[in-house]
Amino acid sequence: MRTSRWSDFVAWSRRRPFVGGVLTVFAGVEMFFSGQLDIGKIHVQVGIEGLQATIIPILLVVLGVLAIAMPVHRIFYGVISLVVSVYSLIGVNLGGFFIGLLLGTVGGVLIVSWAPAAREAAASDDRPDDAAVSSDEPPVEPPPLVRGRH
Repeated sequence: MRTSRWSDFVAWSRRRPFVGGVLTVFAGVEMFFSGQLDIGKIHVQVGIEGLQATIIPILLVVLGVLAIAMPVHRIFYGVISLVVSVYSLIGVNLGGFFIGLLLGTVGGVLIVSWAPAAREAAASDDRPDDAAVSSDEPPVEPPPLVRGRH
């Protein structure tokens, strides 16, 4: 019997830091819209502050998507999203009025702390490596060190 699409999605999402990635994407979206607010007819973004209000949210969205797409590099993406989220406190309207800051830091922590299930890790350990394939030849010993005059 064919499994449902929902159960396929659940099985797929359990093999990656899905919740942390989604929270990081939401943090980026929230910070983007908090940085683009207009007060009446006033909309001022000057210099580096205007660039930060655009770059930081885009970077958080990209990091969240990459953490979901490539869970092997989750620690790198999680640490970078943590650093960017904390920096958004001064770079993007108090971190998206603290909401984006909290979403980004919790998402980054979830990305870093996620680990594959034990049975998947055990299944990957059972597969033989190319270097671990046994052969009839004895292992090659490295040559002894030769001391010369310097």
